[in-house]
Amino acid sequence: MKDNRNHPRFVTQIINKVVLFVAFTAVGMASTVVSQSQQAANSKTATTQAVSSPGTASSDNQRYRIGASDLLDIHILNRPNLSRDSVRVDGSGRIRMPLIDSDIQAACKSEGELAKEISTRYLKYYRNAQVDVFVREFHAREVALIGAVNSQGRYQMQRRIRLLELLTFAKGPSERAGQTINIIRGPRTDLCTSNSDPADDVGGFISLRLNDTLRGDEKANPYMEAGDIVTIPEADQVYVVGNVYHPQAIPIREPITVSHAIAVAGGPLRDSKTDRVHIIRQVPGSGGQSELYVSLKDIASKKTEDVLLRPNDVVEVSESTSKSLLRSLMGSAIQLPIRAIP
Repeated sequence: MKDNRNHPRFVTQIINKVVLFVAFTAVGMASTVVSQSQQAANSKTATTQAVSSPGTASSDNQRYRIGASDLLDIHILNRPNLSRDSVRVDGSGRIRMPLIDSDIQAACKSEGELAKEISTRYLKYYRNAQVDVFVREFHAREVALIGAVNSQGRYQMQRRIRLLELLTFAKGPSERAGQTINIIRGPRTDLCTSNSDPADDVGGFISLRLNDTLRGDEKANPYMEAGDIVTIPEADQVYVVGNVYHPQAIPIREPITVSHAIAVAGGPLRDSKTDRVHIIRQVPGSGGQSELYVSLKDIASKKTEDVLLRPNDVVEVSESTSKSLLRSLMGSAIQLPIRAIP
């Protein structure tokens, strides 16, 4: 049998196969290198995004800091004899745990920070104790909101909030709200607040315009402090009675005139005595009253000035007796039976 291994064609075929094998191997290695490079790049990108993820610092600052009188649930994995529910933080901001001789400072720490502190204290007895801390009830940062609001009550702040946000939780001012909003601020008792100015620790009284607060004006929208009492006094009122469509008490949020008050009450009815509107005014400092009369016709024609009303004024729109009598007689005549005269 003839040996073809030394034939030129056979040698060429062998060389071609070797070249193809080397080429495929090189392509495979290159693909592997590219894939590994892409994975490394993706991993690096993900790490960069995680490190530069916005909001980490701000979320740390916004975390609730435990305070005096808060109730805590403290759970230690596989250690039910050490776990505790409803642990109250005392007035100095400390708590006690089993097997730990000294008090643990809980105030001014977040839940995670306190859990780490307790775990460190237990290293004497257990290795890597897994501790979870939860705030069951928030009592350290309460504010009260009373007066002319739709939902009065005490509110427990779990983070820093401004006055306008507090009003939204109270469903806003009521219809009887006046023009001012007051903050009664007691002496600072927050263990986590350090202030070098002693004048800021004595409390005080802050009075703001309600409309400025509702507009979000920064000067009229302060941060709330623990223990603040916010009150919205009811507006002074005037009373429109008599021959109008909707007799009612009208809150004085802005200066209001007699013609404006009557318009708010729906306006005068037919047969009203608009040329002699009666205003009864309380005399300040005494139980007496003063009376004055105005004409809506003269006010409309600019012949006389529109009277500015004062708190507790009573505006009475009388019925015109003659017009009422004439209309009554005409109504009675219309109701009479009709008879033919032959």
